[in-house]
Amino acid sequence: MTDTRCDVRLLVLGASLGSKSLNNRLAALASRLAEEKGGIVDRAAMSDFACPLYDSDLEEETGVPAGALAFGERLRKADALLLASPEYNASMPGVIKNLIDWVSRLMPQPFNGKQALLPSASPSMVGGNRGLWSLRVPLEHLGMRVYPDMFSLAQAHQAFDGDGGLVNAKLQERLATTLATFMQLVEAARNYGGLKKRWIEFLGERPDPATEREQATTLGAA
Repeated sequence: MTDTRCDVRLLVLGASLGSKSLNNRLAALASRLAEEKGGIVDRAAMSDFACPLYDSDLEEETGVPAGALAFGERLRKADALLLASPEYNASMPGVIKNLIDWVSRLMPQPFNGKQALLPSASPSMVGGNRGLWSLRVPLEHLGMRVYPDMFSLAQAHQAFDGDGGLVNAKLQERLATTLATFMQLVEAARNYGGLKKRWIEFLGERPDPATEREQATTLGAA
């Protein structure tokens, strides 16, 4: 594994409210590994971003809730998002989808142009991988560049040692390598100022006030 250090800013979030969450433990380990590679980590918890269920009437009456505003602000300050998510019934948890839906109402829309890495942990043999595939859909729709290599930790209830690392040294090396390569990509995108993209929410629709949500973004710009 390369020894290159990257001073990229990562917002790291475990997408579970549980105090004993395996994904929160995985997020903590990823934070430690990222800092060892020179990353600047903003460690977050779902409780930092509490939101009611999305309701367009509520949005019209009171605006976007404070939890979603806080997430949007912290994401804008980051170069990338690392989101460790459980798998619930072969999909993503409702709590993270609800947060995504609220945050997507912000303009400028903070997901657009950001890089993302998706790990998961589960007691199952598939390691939560199916949930990550469903999570990619709204994130990529909102303009995130989701890293192709996802990391799914199977039998995660037996995977951690007493220091928060992984019992299996090869698995920990794989996680560290995936994270280090992702950070190099984030750094490259941040430093390539000419790389731009445009996000259009309803691509191909005839523009009118109900569908006219689009914005231009320089990739990697905080």
